[in-house]
Amino acid sequence: NAMIAGYAHNGSGSEALALFERMQEEGVKPNKVTFLNILKACAIVASLEQGKHVHSIIKRNEFDANIFVVNALVDMYAKCGSLEDAWMVFNEMRERDVVSWNIMIAGCAQHGHGNEALTLFEQMQQQGVRPDDVTFLSILSACSHSGLVDEGHHLFVSMSQDYGIAPTVGHYACMVDLLGRRGHLVEASDLIKKMPIQPDAVVWMTLLGACRNHGNVELARHAFECVVKLEPAHAAAYVLLSNIYASVGMWEEVANIRKEMEDAGAKKQPGCSWIEVNGKLHTFMVADRTHPQSNEIRSELKQLSGLMKGAGYVPDLSCVLHDIGDEQKEDALCDHSEKLAIGFGLLNMPPGTPLHIRKNLRVCVDCHSATKIISKILERQIIVRDASRFHHFMGGECSCGDYW
Repeated sequence: NAMIAGYAHNGSGSEALALFERMQEEGVKPNKVTFLNILKACAIVASLEQGKHVHSIIKRNEFDANIFVVNALVDMYAKCGSLEDAWMVFNEMRERDVVSWNIMIAGCAQHGHGNEALTLFEQMQQQGVRPDDVTFLSILSACSHSGLVDEGHHLFVSMSQDYGIAPTVGHYACMVDLLGRRGHLVEASDLIKKMPIQPDAVVWMTLLGACRNHGNVELARHAFECVVKLEPAHAAAYVLLSNIYASVGMWEEVANIRKEMEDAGAKKQPGCSWIEVNGKLHTFMVADRTHPQSNEIRSELKQLSGLMKGAGYVPDLSCVLHDIGDEQKEDALCDHSEKLAIGFGLLNMPPGTPLHIRKNLRVCVDCHSATKIISKILERQIIVRDASRFHHFMGGECSCGDYW
């Protein structure tokens, strides 16, 4: 249990799962602590197949009535992309505490089901469960991912006035995200200025991300300066500002910010995607050529590209943030890690089988558009968990409604 917990709490989900398998092979009976940590590991690697296997073991060992274990099950299913299974476990719970409600609200938030989250928020109170600060973090996040500005603003005011809960820096970050996603950048900036507590790097990064989405270069520079003042080697801040400059063709500023990044010792996190096939997790980096099926994957994507263009797909070259020719930009788009993972999944999974993909960064606009088209022409469900939320692609549409 100590080793599994160590792996799980340090983000090494695959190692935790391997140790759990070894534990079973050696005949060591799992207990509540085992299941809490191994479900966390399943959520880390977004392995729905492994999660369902662990669920069956939980039932076999009669831990499916333990509220702590069941809460972890709901959380695992939501983070592995199956909100349906999360709802099933939640609805079958014999008892629910505030953590149970918080997890289900957070799951709805991750999947962009804002109105369902609001309904849950009302139901928990009707059943005598008082919301806490975590509840408000989850419900504000749900409002943000669904564009429910008025509802979110009302809840933010209500948490202190009606519930006596003082907003933390996390709640303010949710509000900045809520306003920023809708393009209310001045209002978001004013909210930060009026904060009674010191804004942290997360708050300023949230504003910086909103500036990227809405092309506000001047405010982006201000938010960036506030981030690096707090965390000088914050790599994501340099990358975001560089991307904003590149998107408007300010190549000299791009070169300058990359030099500043190098001088600060900040290291860019490369794009990476994972897909599970037959119980094995496959990893793809951007422009990856190391996979044994690399050539077949590229052939599959090249063939698919023709079908996509015939269905109306136009590569979004603005997503390539380098000063190169259009043909090179189009080739670079095919090298994005989630596209490689999709190509691998199409090659190795039976037709009609949903593809579950996890990505460490926010999915770009081009990959989002491409995945919608792929889901339509191949009649395939594709579920992508990026750094921000879940995207359920089916029939040429995405569950996020192009709002992420």
